[in-house]
Amino acid sequence: MALTNNGRDITNKLQKDPITENDYVLYDDLNEETLDQFIKLHTRESERLKDFKNQYEGRPPIVFEKDKESWKPDNRLIANFGKYIVDTFNGYFTGIPVKVSHDNDEIDYRIQTFWNSNNLDDLVSELSKLTSIYGKAYLYMYQDENSNTGVSIASPLDTFLIYSSDIRHTPIYGVRWTNANEKRGVLISSTSYTEFYYDSKNQLKFGDEKEHYFNQLPIIEFVENREKLSLIAPVETLINAFNQTLSEKANDTDYFADAYLKVLGVEIEDDASFDIRDSRIINLFSRGGGDLKGIDVGFLEKPDGDTTQENLLNRLEDLIYRLSMVANINDESYGNASGTALEFKLQPMKNLAKMKERKYVTSLNKMFEIWLGIESLKISRDIKDEWVNINYKFTLNMPRNIESEADAVQKLNGTISDETLLSLLSFIDNPKQEIEKMKEEQEENMPRGSTYITDRGMQDESWI
Repeated sequence: MALTNNGRDITNKLQKDPITENDYVLYDDLNEETLDQFIKLHTRESERLKDFKNQYEGRPPIVFEKDKESWKPDNRLIANFGKYIVDTFNGYFTGIPVKVSHDNDEIDYRIQTFWNSNNLDDLVSELSKLTSIYGKAYLYMYQDENSNTGVSIASPLDTFLIYSSDIRHTPIYGVRWTNANEKRGVLISSTSYTEFYYDSKNQLKFGDEKEHYFNQLPIIEFVENREKLSLIAPVETLINAFNQTLSEKANDTDYFADAYLKVLGVEIEDDASFDIRDSRIINLFSRGGGDLKGIDVGFLEKPDGDTTQENLLNRLEDLIYRLSMVANINDESYGNASGTALEFKLQPMKNLAKMKERKYVTSLNKMFEIWLGIESLKISRDIKDEWVNINYKFTLNMPRNIESEADAVQKLNGTISDETLLSLLSFIDNPKQEIEKMKEEQEENMPRGSTYITDRGMQDESWI
C-alpha cells in the first residue's frame, strides 16, 4: 500500500538525495506519518552502520558464523584492522589538538573559554573517531542550568538530520530517538524541541513542544568525506577474507597436532573399542586376516597449503593498507626512512586528512556561528558574524625534523613576516602569541635607559 498524506502519494517523497545519497530529504510538510517513515529508513541504515561498529570493536562476521561440528577445529582469529585503521588515522589527524584563534583579543578570550569549558579538544577527537567509523557523527548544542552553552556528541545510530529539498540542501530538522522497549525521542527544529513516542498500537504521536533560543538547528553534522563513507567500508571485504584465511590456517595447525591415526591391514582388539571422532583412529582390515607385511600404521596428513595461505595473507594485508590509504607504521621501512621518503609514504594519508580538515572547518564554523549568536544576546554586542574570522590550525601528528625546520626559518629570515616564519615551526601552536611573548621578554631584559623598538616606534627606557 502506498504511503499517503492527505490523499497524496508521498512514497517517492522519502527518497534519499540523488547527490549525497546518504541524506534524508523532506519534500513535504513533516507530520507523524512522514517522521515515522524517516525513522524506519534510519533503522535500516543503522543496521548497516553497526557492521562498521562491530568491525572496530573486534566483532567481524566470522564471530557470528554458525559453530562447526564439535570434532572439527573452529578457530575464530581476529586481526582487528578496522580499529587499527581508525585509530592510526585519527592519531595522525587529531593526535595534536586543533587550535582555534581570533584576531580580536576579547573574542579570542571568549572562544578559548568556550572551547576549554566544553573540553572540545577531547570532543573533536572523539567526533573524528566516530566519523571514521560511521562516515558521520553529530555535535549537539544545548543550554545548561546556568544558561551556558554546552556541547555533546550524538551517534548516527540514534541521530539523523532531515534536509530541505531546495538547492541549498539545508538541514531543517534533527531527530534523536531510542529504539529501546519504550520507543521515544525528540524532534528538533530551528526554534523548538518536540517530544514524540510510539503508543500501544505502535503509532507515532507528537508530545510536548518547548522553545529553544538558538534560532538555528542546534545539531551539527560532522562527516568523514562528501560521501559520508566509513574508513572501514572500502576494505571491509578484505578484512573479512583475512580473518577467514587466518582462522583456517589455525584450523590446519590444529588438524596437524591432532591428526588421525591410521591402522591398516590388522584389526585392533575388541577391548580397544573406539569412536573415530573421539579417538581419531581409523582402522581398516580384512576379516580373513592378512599378511603382516601389509600392515600400515601412521598418521594421516592433509595436503600442505601453508605457502598458498601465506601468499594470500600477505596480499590481503598489502591491499588493506593500500586501499584504506592508512599507512602501516609498523613496517620496518618507516623507521629507516628519510624525511623526504617518509613524506611520500604518508602522502595518501595526508590527502585524506586534508580533505577531512576542510569538512571539519565547515562544521566547526557552524558551531561557532550558533554559539556567537547566543553570546551576542548575552553581551548586547553584535558579534554573531565573527565566526568568519576564526582561524583553525590542524597539525598532523607525524615525526618532525626540527633541525630541517630551523634551517628553513633561518634561510627565509628577512624575506617573510615573523609570524609566517614561526608558523613553519611545528612546535609553535600560536605564532601571534609567541611574538607577543618574545616582545615581553625583550622588554624585561632591556637595560635601564636603553632604546628599543615597539609598534609606536623608538622609545626610551627611562620610564622604568
